[in-house]
Amino acid sequence: MTLVRYLSLLLPAAALLGAVRGTDRATRAGAFLAFLAAALGVAALHELAGLGAWWGFAAVDGAYRGMPIDLWLGWAALWGPIPVLLHRRLRLPVTLGVLLWIDLLAMPRLEPLLTLGPHWLRGEFLGLLAVALPAQLLGRWTAADRQLYARVVLQMILFTGLILWLLPTAVLTLAGGAWPRLPGPALTVVAQVAAVLGLPAVAAVREFAVRGGGTPFPWDPPRRLVTTGPYAYVANPMQLSMVAELTLLAVVARSPALAAAALGAVAFSAAVAAPHERGDLGDRHGDGWLAYRHQVRDWLPRARPYRAIEPARIWLDDDCGPCAATRDLMAARTPVRLDLVPAATHPTTLWRAKYATADGYSATGVVAVASAFDHLGIGWAYLGWFLRLPAVHQLAQLITDAQIAPPHPAGGQR
Repeated sequence: MTLVRYLSLLLPAAALLGAVRGTDRATRAGAFLAFLAAALGVAALHELAGLGAWWGFAAVDGAYRGMPIDLWLGWAALWGPIPVLLHRRLRLPVTLGVLLWIDLLAMPRLEPLLTLGPHWLRGEFLGLLAVALPAQLLGRWTAADRQLYARVVLQMILFTGLILWLLPTAVLTLAGGAWPRLPGPALTVVAQVAAVLGLPAVAAVREFAVRGGGTPFPWDPPRRLVTTGPYAYVANPMQLSMVAELTLLAVVARSPALAAAALGAVAFSAAVAAPHERGDLGDRHGDGWLAYRHQVRDWLPRARPYRAIEPARIWLDDDCGPCAATRDLMAARTPVRLDLVPAATHPTTLWRAKYATADGYSATGVVAVASAFDHLGIGWAYLGWFLRLPAVHQLAQLITDAQIAPPHPAGGQR
């Protein structure tokens, strides 16, 4: 059994070291993300395998919730970074076929370390589709710099799973605790609070993709300095949400260990992430980054937006009652670097409100108004981040068009 465990980690590690030589930064970034995604997915698959009696492991030292850690890491390397590093030679369908072939050969031969149940192939095919495939897509798209929005969504799923499931589960397991069992109403309240705390992170990720052309992953960053959205108010919205979510879990689980993990996340951000961020962003964005950091704090949000927020305009129709009321609401709050312009002066015909910034970003309808809220203050900005969420803004636009302010022409040649 010791030899089997040794080989299960040594062989993928050797293949990984061989494949990484001579690769570019984007490919290495993709490989690392694929490893994280595969590691998270294999851990989740192990939990499902126990429920479905697909397979089980012998009791050994160095295990995580009954799964040998070396086998876990070897499996994650095989399903994640190794094929990504070879993505120019191995097409995705071929990769999945090879992974299936390896598992069909290897898994029955891992006894007595691994005991297979009668329906283990169900878990195998689920793992390939729900773990290996997303890991490969994320890694390959990152390596090739394609499908920005799709890889941002996959990164959000990945880091949410790592921070809100795998890390707390590991901490609770090591501390001898367990996830609390909450009644339905209490669970609903906790989920709603978690959604409120996580909104700045989601909005920040959206801002990175839409305004910066990049992702939250440090090796796949935005191409331009992002000072809009949550970044107009706080420099670390993602870390702030992460610590807040871990603190909420610590309170709900009554776990000092999770509280320590939240403090550890703050320490990591301050001691490791912050120096790297200062060096990297300072080199890439120079004086613009320094000016921004002089006015925007890491953890304590501003009440009003950063004064150098991207200047913008919003066109609203003076002849539309709801539009005029929206204009008056914004004007009364002294917006920062936002011009309120009559829609009648727009050179082309507008059917809904329009928001545009000097860097070329524009939006219409509900998203335009929600974007303008960034210039008013943190409370209104928070509402705007919510309204810009996928599905939320489509629903809000349908309601607005049907019940509040139907689309109508303004400006241009009519």
